[in-house]
Amino acid sequence: MNLLFALVALPLLFMLASLVAGRHGPRLIWLAAPLMTGLAVWLAIAVHTAPEGGALGGWPVPLGIMLEADGLAAALMLASAITAAITGLFALGSYGTTRAETTRSYTFWPLFYGLWAAVNAVLVSRDLFNLYVAIELLSICAVALAAFGSRKAAMDYLMIALAGSLAYLLGVVLIFAAVGTLDLSLIAERAPEARTSILIGAALISAGLIAKTALFPLHGWLPPAHGAAPPAVSALLSALVVKASFVILLRVWFEALPGLTQPAIITGFGVLGAAAILYGSALALRQEGLKALIAYSTVAQLGYLFLVFPLAGGGEAITPWAAGAWGAMGFHASAHMLAKAGLFLAAGLMIHASGNGRMDGLTGLARAMPVTTFAFALCAVSLMGLPPSGGFMAKYLMLIASLASGQWPYALVIIAGGLMAAAYLFRPLARVFAGTETPAITPLAHGWLPLAPLVLAIAAMALGLLSAAPYELMVSGLPEAGEAGLEEVEP
Repeated sequence: MNLLFALVALPLLFMLASLVAGRHGPRLIWLAAPLMTGLAVWLAIAVHTAPEGGALGGWPVPLGIMLEADGLAAALMLASAITAAITGLFALGSYGTTRAETTRSYTFWPLFYGLWAAVNAVLVSRDLFNLYVAIELLSICAVALAAFGSRKAAMDYLMIALAGSLAYLLGVVLIFAAVGTLDLSLIAERAPEARTSILIGAALISAGLIAKTALFPLHGWLPPAHGAAPPAVSALLSALVVKASFVILLRVWFEALPGLTQPAIITGFGVLGAAAILYGSALALRQEGLKALIAYSTVAQLGYLFLVFPLAGGGEAITPWAAGAWGAMGFHASAHMLAKAGLFLAAGLMIHASGNGRMDGLTGLARAMPVTTFAFALCAVSLMGLPPSGGFMAKYLMLIASLASGQWPYALVIIAGGLMAAAYLFRPLARVFAGTETPAITPLAHGWLPLAPLVLAIAAMALGLLSAAPYELMVSGLPEAGEAGLEEVEP
């Protein structure tokens, strides 16, 4: 319990400390990065044995604030800690010494730590209102960070975030009025008594969270916001922010309302996910800007997460493939965090060095920036779903679950999405290896900056190479129906 509290409280303390420390505030990342990553590793080891959690202050539910980490939360906590730590170190080295950049640096760090605390709070909270507070803190920090790139894109993001928050809060009010509690476990017990009100509330919550997750067709705000932001901000927005609202959706439908999940609901989530994969990939193929391509790739990659609803049965049906679908979702969320953050950081270095964010400005960069190019290629391999990456494990498990459940259209979408990802990611890779001359580039502020995307890329590869332990951790926190499905296939 103290461990979970520390994972939420410490980033908030670092946020305050960065405000007080002034010009020395950025250096706090040298302490925050290893400390938070170490705590996340400790949590993963602890949760591998049994779920970690309890009520703050010893107050019982529903008065107490319940924090709990299952296997999925621990796995995502570790992946987000690695991503945030490396991105923070990259941000430390990427800000220059001009007055404008120094001012921006002062603003960046409190928002960075606030965002990190909000993501951790989402992963361990088990109360709809506490989740609302966490997702609001996350939205405030994310919008402010997005404004570093484009104020117009940030305003669009703010409008959709506010609309999503209002829908979410109205749904929470309806559920509380129907069952008198906001604790997920208690809602699951009382939901059948007020089925209609609960479903209306859940629909509003889902609509708000879908907007915040940027699932098709409510994805329009994401590419401009992510594409225009500085590299470190783009990495945080794409890797962490959009995953948080998806995790809340999982908690609502798999834990709070498993008995009310209807085939039409889980099919609807699956269809939207499949549409996002195909539509986002098609738009990524048409982009001439490198960061725009990567941003539309996020729209496509988010679609894979929503396939867990039809493949795992929404948490109600006992099926032998539910565990594989749940594990696939965990692998994809973790691998996407690492690989997409690495891709944005590598792209930022390439754009800075070439002075051109378009595809035609990347010609020959592989000879001038071999480490950055290698990191970009490894991240691309994971997003394509090629072995031995974590992305490959995710898509492999999704294919197995879709074929085992007889839902072959999803298998076709997964294959098509992988082929389209290979097509749009091959375009910048082909360009950086084109030509015969080494181009002149703008020197980087620090020579070690290319190591940041390389570390994230290696982590995405390691997730696939060492997949047994992560899989055991991710499925250790399955909803009850999924656990039964897991037991059915054990020898």
